Amino acid sequence: MNSRFLKFLFLFLVLCGTANFANAQKKKSTKKTTKGKTRASIQPSVASVDTVAIPVVNPEPMVKVEAASDSLPLQKIKPSLRPDESVETTLLRERIPLAYEHLRADDAVYRHRVWREIDTREKINQTFNYAANEDNGNQRFISILLQALQDSTKGITAFSSLDDRFTTPMTKAEIIKNVVGEAVEVPEYDSLGNLIGTKKKNNDVNLDSFYKFHIKEEVVFDKESSRLFWRILGIAPVKNIYNSAGLFLGESELFWVYYPDMRPIFSTYEVYNGKNFGNRMSWDDLFESRMFSGRIIKSSMDNPKDEAIKNIKTLEENKMLQLFEGENIKEKIFTYEQDQWSY
Repeated sequence: MNSRFLKFLFLFLVLCGTANFANAQKKKSTKKTTKGKTRASIQPSVASVDTVAIPVVNPEPMVKVEAASDSLPLQKIKPSLRPDESVETTLLRERIPLAYEHLRADDAVYRHRVWREIDTREKINQTFNYAANEDNGNQRFISILLQALQDSTKGITAFSSLDDRFTTPMTKAEIIKNVVGEAVEVPEYDSLGNLIGTKKKNNDVNLDSFYKFHIKEEVVFDKESSRLFWRILGIAPVKNIYNSAGLFLGESELFWVYYPDMRPIFSTYEVYNGKNFGNRMSWDDLFESRMFSGRIIKSSMDNPKDEAIKNIKTLEENKMLQLFEGENIKEKIFTYEQDQWSY
């Protein structure tokens, strides 16, 4: 019994010793693995160096094209902060034009259309070039037209010069292009002198270079009132055209404006009077009173081909004969009116 008990005790001790030895070996192996991992994790990483050098190229300056200014070439006039005159003229500048007398088609026994050219270099027309500045802007006639087109609240429309029947409205950009030409690109530099881009800029314009105007009007003899009426229909400024070498190529109409639309604006601008500054009429009064000089360049009288006088074959090369032809048309209209009277 004792020997049997001893055998069991010996076997139990052997099994326990074997288990302890196995556990010790397992822990030792795990400890070695953990140490290896820890050492690997704390080793500093070495940055890889690219042996191929990449050349650095300076970027080209970005070219950004800005839109040209959507503004007509008008000088900005500062208004006076104090009354700049000794008399009260507020009511004069708020004038409205008189309405036209109604003309019935049945009473218009005589009608013709006439085109005239006003040359403001003539002495009688020098008021068109009055260059003074007032609170309502520059007083040149071309400037008055451009101011009316610039102010969108006035509702004035410019029509293309492709024809003189007011068929094709023009945008403000098209008007600017006709007045100053194509916008040019100018370089932009930063404070260090580096090119940073380009922008479009309109050319400068000399308003005194617009010294001719075309007028389209209609002459009507009304039998009811026994009067001859002149009714202006449109006005067009004229521009001289030159090539890149400065050679004069001809003349071109910039645009047409409908004269009845302009009458309320013309009535607020006064015409220069060199004899008495306090006795000035409005531009509407000037046109309605016919206080300007213009030679006839075209008419509907005996003109089945609708040609300008300068394009008539027998008159193409002779400026003097063209002038005489215009005076001949004027004389025919005057004679017709006089023949209606009996003395």
